[in-house]
Amino acid sequence: MNGVNAPARLLHLHSSFSLGGKEARAVRLMNLMGPRARHTILSAVPEAMGARDAIDPGIDVAFPADAPPLHGKPGPARYRDLARYMQQFDLVLSYNWGSMDGVMAHRIFAPFRDLPPLIHHEDGFNEDESVKRNWKRNGFRRLALPTADALAVPSELLQRIAADEWGAERRTRLIRNGIDVAAYAAGPSVAIPGLDRRDGEIIVGTVAGLRKVKDLPRLVRAAATLSGNVRLAIVGEGIERDGIAAEAAACGIAERLVLPGFMADPARWIGHFDILALSSQSEQAPIAVIEAMAAGLPVASPDVGDIAAMVSEENRPFIAADEEGFRAALAALASDPALRRSIGEANRRIAAERFDESTMVAAYENLYGRALAGRRLFSGD
Repeated sequence: MNGVNAPARLLHLHSSFSLGGKEARAVRLMNLMGPRARHTILSAVPEAMGARDAIDPGIDVAFPADAPPLHGKPGPARYRDLARYMQQFDLVLSYNWGSMDGVMAHRIFAPFRDLPPLIHHEDGFNEDESVKRNWKRNGFRRLALPTADALAVPSELLQRIAADEWGAERRTRLIRNGIDVAAYAAGPSVAIPGLDRRDGEIIVGTVAGLRKVKDLPRLVRAAATLSGNVRLAIVGEGIERDGIAAEAAACGIAERLVLPGFMADPARWIGHFDILALSSQSEQAPIAVIEAMAAGLPVASPDVGDIAAMVSEENRPFIAADEEGFRAALAALASDPALRRSIGEANRRIAAERFDESTMVAAYENLYGRALAGRRLFSGD
């Protein structure tokens, strides 16, 4: 065990470490911990490490190549190796389904080994579980979670799923996502590559990992129905990039689509958008929505996860129940600058009231601190 003043040793088990919502939050918390913690990060998809570039240079972080794999055929030998590896740490933080083998290893060996506490984080699902959870995975979650100190979720929908489907009501903690709202007040200061705004143009934008569950071809098709002065900017990187570009070409709007790739620090560029549009099959409490609200933007989205409850009352009519409603919401916002401004200002007020990161950070500080059995991880003592 570390000495009282030594940095806490944290092991992070990620489903992947490409920069999406959960990774952005985890990295933000790591950066705020500063020298008070040392981090080791394992990814179930070893080549998915895009979020590492967002970690501050001064953070003590390792990406070991010789650690037991998170992904593979379940079995006692793999679980034994993972449990043995955990023993050198003070706290294990696991994230989403792809890390569940680590949670199961903890479940099996915690009664027999001196394992550190484990906190599991669930932020949502891929397209295969966007409507209904896989019964085998649900059974696995029920078996694996009992030795976790807590299950952290960002949305009321996930809180209900954890209680009803995973039997984890007593250990579930709802911690809403938050951002540095004040950082968005100044407006954009960095250009989006490839996006040179012309007079009279409307920019519909989104920020997402380019994955199937985000259903970005649907957004492309919706944008194609809008007037010719509307351009679409999709900021992010992922395996669906070529498919998105192909959809834009098929819809005849290839010249109106901008795919700049990953961009760090959205406070510096998201204000180039006029509208934030989501098209996901599944969301929970997307950080991109909070970022857009803080920047004073209206949001158009399918009614998934907690989005309708997150945005201002003025914005709720533009959170649509079906495809037709989604396209109508985009069209209405694109055609009315006064409407965009009024909704954007209402969203900015709600972001400041409900989603400032100080509340989120305090909740995670308390959760992690309790799991470390009184160790003052964040206090600096």
